[in-house]
Parts: sequence; structure tokens; C-alpha cells
Amino acid sequence: MNPLELTLIRIGFLAVLWLFVIAAVGVVRTDLFGPTSQRRRRAAGRPQPAPPRPTKPGAKPARPPRSAPQQLLVTGGALAGTTLGLTDQQITIGRADDATLVLSDDYASTRHARLFPQDGQWLVEDLGSTNGTYLDRQKVTQPTPVPIGVPIRIGKTVLELRR
Repeated sequence: MNPLELTLIRIGFLAVLWLFVIAAVGVVRTDLFGPTSQRRRRAAGRPQPAPPRPTKPGAKPARPPRSAPQQLLVTGGALAGTTLGLTDQQITIGRADDATLVLSDDYASTRHARLFPQDGQWLVEDLGSTNGTYLDRQKVTQPTPVPIGVPIRIGKTVLELRR
């Protein structure tokens, strides 16, 4: 081999090595901080929710329909048996300390998924997690309605909505 060929092979090897390092850093950044640019693009195309209607002073808060889920139950994983009461606020799920349901699961991302109420039903949305969110063995790719009693799997953790 002449010296020119050897130099070109070395430069090619270094280029491939740097591409691998950049890809690995990108994956780690996404896992730690979430896909911020993707979220901004999705939020820009999504219509803003209507502001809440003002209620009369002294009025009783609206009670959810009897068939609506009342709690989120962890049925599998390290937190099995844990329940969260459902209100009109979203529930974030992941390894982040500021998540509503903090998972100590190696297969869960920092900000893995969220459950939120919309039009009288609860929806689950994957937040760009590495390993995905599954609703009854189907991978969640967009906000999907969650029926009562249907398992939501995030890593080794399994959740269900209950009455």
C-alpha cells in the first residue's frame, strides 16, 4: 500500500468514528432532555385548548361521569400496587424527578409518556421515548384514548385506568 491510500483509509475511519460519537451523544441528549425540537414542531401545528370556563362563586365542582376512570393503578413493575387519583391535570410518567409518576425502570426514558384528559376521556401520548409506550400490545405513535382496564406498558411497568 502506498502512503496516500493509507492516509485516506485513516481519514475515512476517523470520519466514521466521529459520526458514531455524534450519534451516541444525540441519543444520550434525547434521553436526558427529551426531543425538544420535535415537541416544538408538534406543538406549533396543534390547536391551543380552549380556556377553562369561569364558574360561579360557590358552585359545586363538576363531578366526573360514573363510568369515567377515577384512578391510575400500577399493576406490574417495581411500583406495583401504587395508585394515583385522576383529576383534570395531566400525568407525566418517566424517570425525571419532576414527573408525576417517577419510575425507577431502566427501560423508561426521562420523560417517557403522559396521560391527559380530553373531551371526557383519557389519552396516552408517548413523548419520544427510546423504547416506546404500548397500549395493549400496540405501540403508541400518537395520542390514543385509553379504555378502562386496558394495560399501558412502559418498560417493565404496567399501568391501568380503574373506576
